[in-house]
Amino acid sequence: MVARVSGVELVEVDEPELRPGEALVETTVVGVCGSDTHAAAGEHPFVPLPYRPGHEVVGAVRAVAADVTAVGVGDRVTVEPTLPCGNCKMCRTGRSNICENLRFFGCGYEQGGMAERFTVPAGRLHRLPDAMSDLQAALIEPLSTPVHAVRLAGGVRDKTVVVLGAGTIGLLVLRAAQHGGARRTVVTDPLPQKRERALAMGAGAVYDATRPDLVEAVRAELGESADVVFDCVSVQSTVDQAVRLASKGGIVMVVGVPVRPVSVALPELQDLQVRLQGSATYMPEDYDASIEMIMSGWVSPDDFVTGRFPLEEAAAAFAASVSGSHLKVTISPGLAR
Repeated sequence: MVARVSGVELVEVDEPELRPGEALVETTVVGVCGSDTHAAAGEHPFVPLPYRPGHEVVGAVRAVAADVTAVGVGDRVTVEPTLPCGNCKMCRTGRSNICENLRFFGCGYEQGGMAERFTVPAGRLHRLPDAMSDLQAALIEPLSTPVHAVRLAGGVRDKTVVVLGAGTIGLLVLRAAQHGGARRTVVTDPLPQKRERALAMGAGAVYDATRPDLVEAVRAELGESADVVFDCVSVQSTVDQAVRLASKGGIVMVVGVPVRPVSVALPELQDLQVRLQGSATYMPEDYDASIEMIMSGWVSPDDFVTGRFPLEEAAAAFAASVSGSHLKVTISPGLAR
């Protein structure tokens, strides 16, 4: 499948040939991510068009190169789509998610998971527990981003947390913060149905993101400033709100992918000692933590997967994903309609 700014189209190509170190994987389910829809609209800052989408992918290994021992034929797997070089300063110092030569499967890479079969370096595959369903496994990659953000913030145990944006990532941040022991959680979003979902998932309070006194209202709800604010929208208004909510001495974690630059009031950042921190993707340990969370029931596809489409209806899946009426949309080759 190929995504262009004019839309999404299925293309027929030859099955990719295995290269050394690779596995051939047959896709069972793949999620449509917000970065997928942003990229297809020409709004992703780091994904040029056209591109081959699909990085939230689950499948089964159908073949491996002769030098591969990490996985075997028949293994059920999910892809950790970051493809680091392993040699640069970031990789050598345990920060391979921000590799200086990073490639990203399904986001500007030569292949993506929205295909019947694909090849990928076998070292980027995680075996799945036998008891984990494919739909559960489809949430590992998107959950790993919030898990990483919570860890990068230094944890949230006994802290007050605000989540700006109640889309898939925002709600997964909420669940990760709850799992991490946050003392109080508040979620904001302009859409009432998303605020209702946040309440149903245990948010302590929800607020309309467009109300003019939002910062004052949330601070009054918390009884203090926020210890950590997770901005899952990353537009000018939410960054402004986040800095004010976190002052003084709080942390703003930028989790959502900005579609354009924003400005920051640097005097406030410095004088109020607010830490503004970008959070990029995940590490293998975040995948491990996400698998544990899902298997223990903290995150369920019943709460997140609201639309399922066959591969032949990929364009409809993308349209559904941006409609506002769905949370997580998935695509499955061979899914009967």
